Amino acid sequence: MVLTESIYAKSPNVYVAAAADDPFVPKQTYLDQIHVNEAWEVATANTNITIAIVDTGVDLNHPDLKPNLVSGVNLINPNRPPQDDNGHGTNVAGVVAAVGNNDRGVSGILWKAQIMPIKALEADGSGGEAKLGEGIRYAVDHGAKIVVLSLGLNKYSNYMNDVVQYAEEQDVLLVAATGNEGNRVKYPAAYPTVLAVGGMTTGNTADSRSNTGPEIDLVAPWDVFTTARGGSYEYKDGTSMAAPQVAAVAALAWGRNPGMKAYQIRQLLRQTADDLEETGWDSSTGYGMLRADRALKEMPLADMYEPNNRKDQAKSISVSKMIAASFTNGSDQDWYYLDAPYNGKLNLTFDIPDGQQVAVQHTDANGSFSSVTAKPGQPVSVQVSKGRSYVQLQLVNRNLKQEVLYKLTTAFEIYRDQFEDNDRQYSASVLPPRSQTIKGTFHQISDQDWFELPIEQSGTLSIRLSTDTARIDPVLFVQKQGEKSYTVDDGEDGVTESLLLPEVFPGSYYIRVSNVKEYLFPVMGEYTLTIDYDAKQIDPNEPNNRSYQATTVSLETSYYGLIDKPDDLDWFQFRVQEDSLVQINLTDIPSDIVMYMYLYDGSMRPMANTDGSNALQLQQRLPAGTYYVKVSANEAFDRNLYQFKVNAKTLVGNFTDIRGHWAQDSILEMSRNQAIDGYADYTFRPNQTITRAEATTILSRAFNLSKQKTIAYTDLSPSHWAFVHIARAAQSAIIDGYPDRSFAPDQPVSRMEMVSMFARSLNKTGKQRGDVPFTDVDNDYWGVGILKQLKAEGWIGGYADGSFRPDQQASRAEFVTMLAKMKP
Repeated sequence: MVLTESIYAKSPNVYVAAAADDPFVPKQTYLDQIHVNEAWEVATANTNITIAIVDTGVDLNHPDLKPNLVSGVNLINPNRPPQDDNGHGTNVAGVVAAVGNNDRGVSGILWKAQIMPIKALEADGSGGEAKLGEGIRYAVDHGAKIVVLSLGLNKYSNYMNDVVQYAEEQDVLLVAATGNEGNRVKYPAAYPTVLAVGGMTTGNTADSRSNTGPEIDLVAPWDVFTTARGGSYEYKDGTSMAAPQVAAVAALAWGRNPGMKAYQIRQLLRQTADDLEETGWDSSTGYGMLRADRALKEMPLADMYEPNNRKDQAKSISVSKMIAASFTNGSDQDWYYLDAPYNGKLNLTFDIPDGQQVAVQHTDANGSFSSVTAKPGQPVSVQVSKGRSYVQLQLVNRNLKQEVLYKLTTAFEIYRDQFEDNDRQYSASVLPPRSQTIKGTFHQISDQDWFELPIEQSGTLSIRLSTDTARIDPVLFVQKQGEKSYTVDDGEDGVTESLLLPEVFPGSYYIRVSNVKEYLFPVMGEYTLTIDYDAKQIDPNEPNNRSYQATTVSLETSYYGLIDKPDDLDWFQFRVQEDSLVQINLTDIPSDIVMYMYLYDGSMRPMANTDGSNALQLQQRLPAGTYYVKVSANEAFDRNLYQFKVNAKTLVGNFTDIRGHWAQDSILEMSRNQAIDGYADYTFRPNQTITRAEATTILSRAFNLSKQKTIAYTDLSPSHWAFVHIARAAQSAIIDGYPDRSFAPDQPVSRMEMVSMFARSLNKTGKQRGDVPFTDVDNDYWGVGILKQLKAEGWIGGYADGSFRPDQQASRAEFVTMLAKMKP
């Protein structure tokens, strides 16, 4: 599908080859990398739009730039012209539009253009968000259609967000560099509607110095040869030189498609990029390398993500960006996957015609499922775990026949850390008195975290505060109650702060972790607080050297101990009240120590043992009773306490996660009949969506299918764990593949597909007579006959509101409950 023809300018099928005759073009190797010569076959200029460069100004007298310059402004000194006193802006301008084919110097990607120089940075290249925002607004208000921003800040602000939104509302394309620190994407590139450009090596890989992350869109060559102050030329590098390449190609593409909007130009450049690393979008190279030729020669697509009608066709998108796509009609499903960098919340906002709503079904990285309905312009949220999750989108109005374009803006909010609420000293989170490493977040405005470290013995205290993002400029504050305080902040973003107190005495030490006061807003990133406390410890559990002296421990509670003598043994005992899955953990083992752990039953018969360093774990199914654990080490230690903890999950049948669940009885019944089983960790995961492979296997077992059909699906090998059961179900016509000869074994099963599988298993073909039984199904729906028959016969019911929600993904619990009801 393509955009309407009215906004796509037709061109002849034969192009005239174009090549610049400028003498330094051979030094501009980046032009070959992005295939500019092939693009010049189509167009070499765009003088119908203005391109603003918000930077250090431009050398207004440079002979290779002057013909392409229009009036600009100097925001640093309004009484003077925007003359470049640094050189950076002149470098950027040359990449965009040094006059081409004039037998002089270099060639810009645009041979002829209208470049508006806006000086918003000082002579040393520094500047603040006030002048940056003013520069963008000036450009927008004075007719610019593209604004190049080869600069960046680590700081988010509402002010800059509003400026960026203003540009978007005025249909102005912002193109910004991601930054050169090998860290996270800087602002303004990180705002959802800004085209964020990273740097690429000559080998077509992401440059290690280029900032990356969820907000990146494209990459372009890192190294350029371009115009310099004083009418000269020089080599320059960085994402500052990559961004103007994208802006220039955007201008050429906009000249070819003058009716397009800024967001459609963004999508066209994404659509025509060369995929470099992971298939689809990724956090290192975005959608891939800028391709000037493809941007000018390929038809713009209304939905570049198609085909994505199934989970196995899901396309990668960012957790923090705006994209554009379409629903072909009401039955079209759009599947996407997102890789969340942390646990947190994902907000989705749809720009979609009034009167339409989007049904969002989310499958988290941990397998949990949720659904929500989104209205135009109103954000909806889903909880996400670190890792890959999937969203399935579909119009609520399934009967709609026409295409519906939509824009989707995703925004990620990081999790609230486990130590909250600790924003004040009086609510400080109390830490155990030992060495430890903890992770935290700044999840809300003006967040700061207080900790109390009770020191029980004199010793040495070393504290280190580090972050995984330059968006945090960490500040470390330490004070012993009632005594002198220490504040450590070297003033640079993302740099580790450290404090060593060579002698500490018993008492409470308060530690405050914060971001610099200018960085008030929530941050997508974590800090790590490392506390090294070196003191001679005392084992609080002694004497426990004999089994009859064993320390009685409560489940789910941490206990700490030492092996402080060569022949020391530590005994613990615990009791489980019911058949349970028990996990015994021994952690915080000193790095140079090997520890041993032995499990005994109530009669002191050995049951299991393990040994090693760093951490030990024993996991075993245990009936109700009393148990003993013996702990020892290869040598004594008295500086670090180990941690001992026993966790137990009560088993119902063979599962730890179905007690009290509404489907518990059905799960137990089908488990006893060996129609279903759980996972290796003794879970059934009743609320997890069921896949086609799982559903087919359960039906094959439940109905004792034995005959097999010869099957050859493109995505299912004979070694697949469900292959035999799928072959049996195919023989019985319970299930089949898709028209493209795939089976999609990991595709979630919808409620309608679930009902259809059971109907085929029972040889029920459906009926056409009678009233439609559910409010969200009509007589044109493909499964209405089956629904009528099974509802009339009492096999199925709907929801309290009279709906059936046929396209909602079915859970494992729903499937097993229906199986228990229908199994002969």
